[in-house]
Amino acid sequence: MAFKFESLKVWLIAAALSNEIDLLTKEFPVEEKFTLSLQIKRAADSVVLNIAEGSTGQPTPEFKSFLGLALRSAVEVVSALLLAGMRNYITEDVK
Repeated sequence: MAFKFESLKVWLIAAALSNEIDLLTKEFPVEEKFTLSLQIKRAADSVVLNIAEGSTGQPTPEFKSFLGLALRSAVEVVSALLLAGMRNYITEDVK
């Protein structure tokens, strides 16, 4: 593995989730293409990217800061999934 983040379990899980979100949003209504669909995809990608950025040559406090940003984006993903459920774009078993 070329980069430290590629061996981090949290990064691997976040990357897998981001890919699942991408597939899931393809099933959203067309009118959501540039609204909730785009927002949830950006938030999911942000989790992955912040973990990667923070893991590369950063002192521990700086890495923790990036993990905090990743956590905030993860909460945004959860909130967006709840909204998608309320709008019946996804079913309860997906949430």
